[in-house]
Amino acid sequence: MPVFIIGLIIITLITIFSVQNAVPVSISFLVWKFEASLAIVIYLLVLLGMLLGMIIAYWFRFKSSLKKASSKSTEDEAGK
Repeated sequence: MPVFIIGLIIITLITIFSVQNAVPVSISFLVWKFEASLAIVIYLLVLLGMLLGMIIAYWFRFKSSLKKASSKSTEDEAGK
């Protein structure tokens, strides 16, 4: 629950910061060029970063749980 509350606080602060910086900016990425509000760009990039962070964290947890499961099965076979 504390992680959820901290996440809400961070998202609220980012939203306030983004809205206060709502000037249009030109975005260039590889061959794409477009204009968007700085608020939208900041908000979307923070959400993308949070999503990627969660995916990486879950991937490491999954990887470590696989290692634990394989070492446990190896110990079980060795104990027989």
